[in-house]
Amino acid sequence: MATSDQQTVKEHNEGACSVVDSLEQIGSQWRLIVLHDLQEGEKRFNELKRSTGASSRTLSRVLDDLQEMEFVTRRLEEDAPVATYYSLTEKGASLCPVFDEIAEWADEWL
Repeated sequence: MATSDQQTVKEHNEGACSVVDSLEQIGSQWRLIVLHDLQEGEKRFNELKRSTGASSRTLSRVLDDLQEMEFVTRRLEEDAPVATYYSLTEKGASLCPVFDEIAEWADEWL
């Protein structure tokens, strides 16, 4: 393939890059499930575990990832008993309309 052809393909694919990058961040099954579940509001770890069906290990890993990417925030309440709460950040909450659109699309096409 000639260099100009390669450049044309690269330019053509640049529009898809942001979609691909987005899906790489939120695209794992468990990340999507947790983000979707937290749309209902703040939840404790065990509430998330029950409502998502994730194992403790998986849920802990996913929540750590989502915190690192700033989709989820963690709040620790140190009263007895100690409780950890998770909720969507502004960045995470901004995905709610996206989930609604995907659900509408899925209802029509899947």
